[in-house]
Amino acid sequence: MTIIIDPQGSGISGNMIIGALVDLGADEIKLREVMEKSAGIIGEVNVSFDKVNKNGINAMYCHVEMLDKKSHVLYNELVDAINNLNLDANIKKTSLNIFKRIAIAESKVHGKSLDEIHFHEVGASDAVADVIGSVWAYYSLNLDKEKIIGLPISVGGGQVKTAHGILPVPVPAVLEILKGIPFKGGPVSSEIATPTGCAIYAELCDEIKEFIPLIQSDKLAYGAGSKDFDHPNVLRVIQSENINENDQIDVIETNLDHLTGEEIGYLFDKLLDAGVSDVSITPIIMKKNRQGSLLKVISRKEKRDEIVNLIFKETGSLGIRIAPNIHRGIAKREFIKKSFKIENKEYEVTFKIGYVNGKIISNRPEYEDLKRIALDTGLSLREVREMIR
Repeated sequence: MTIIIDPQGSGISGNMIIGALVDLGADEIKLREVMEKSAGIIGEVNVSFDKVNKNGINAMYCHVEMLDKKSHVLYNELVDAINNLNLDANIKKTSLNIFKRIAIAESKVHGKSLDEIHFHEVGASDAVADVIGSVWAYYSLNLDKEKIIGLPISVGGGQVKTAHGILPVPVPAVLEILKGIPFKGGPVSSEIATPTGCAIYAELCDEIKEFIPLIQSDKLAYGAGSKDFDHPNVLRVIQSENINENDQIDVIETNLDHLTGEEIGYLFDKLLDAGVSDVSITPIIMKKNRQGSLLKVISRKEKRDEIVNLIFKETGSLGIRIAPNIHRGIAKREFIKKSFKIENKEYEVTFKIGYVNGKIISNRPEYEDLKRIALDTGLSLREVREMIR
């Protein structure tokens, strides 16, 4: 299964995440108890869940009412208090990771060490309830065993009044937390992405994508925000089955018109030894009617610099084209070994099995195994393939 968190329409906050996870199936009675007890380390809160309608979309609203407010909490005090909670170790660890993200952002913005950081609204009891509640619901639904994909966050616009005065939206802490994560302004002149919500999102998401990948939707859940706009103020969560596996690759290519066939063959082998996913050479006609070859390499993005440098070194090319982060759909692959008796001798053959949506689409024996049998028996490669088939 894959879980997609979609904050493109109305941003993200802690209570929106909790509402969506309850709508997805988290036990609201147990969750309420966890949130109220956990927030008690800072101050007393009352938690309630209500089904509301936001501009035509039914959503779950999580309301956290602070009954006992505390002016501020030091980060180290918060860490000690969470460590002393009677909660699963994974829940405490993930919750502390989220608060650390917020603390690091605050320390960078204000030029202070973590020991000096104290939280205002972020460290208040409602934020503790939001963070620990979100994490508890995440683990209760076993989402730690699923892939979590986040879509770009809408952060809103305008200005907002904070403990540090009036600040532009997104506030500096949000900008720090979202470093390296895609976000966009709008669609309203209001703060719709909170530091707490962004930190939870950043911690729980395994991958950020610009668009929804190829999926088969299984269940939709909506968490409501507190504000009302002229559009549904909801966070959407999609539970889905993958139609196929998706990953990101780089396509690296260059034109060659000055290498011999032997040199191209050598380059081909060097690239495969370097760990690229695939290499192809295509004959082309270049300017002035020169015959040449198009070298195309498919590689993981983390090997980009290594592969580009290798091509420069081996070809002397003056320019290499890179199409980065190309999405590709791949079938799930499995390797199975089977034994066959050929010419009164047992041979083991490895089959590469390809699945899409749980169905077998490919079932092929590995060439090297067929070649080994053909050489050993004296049979042609074609005969061995037919016998295996």
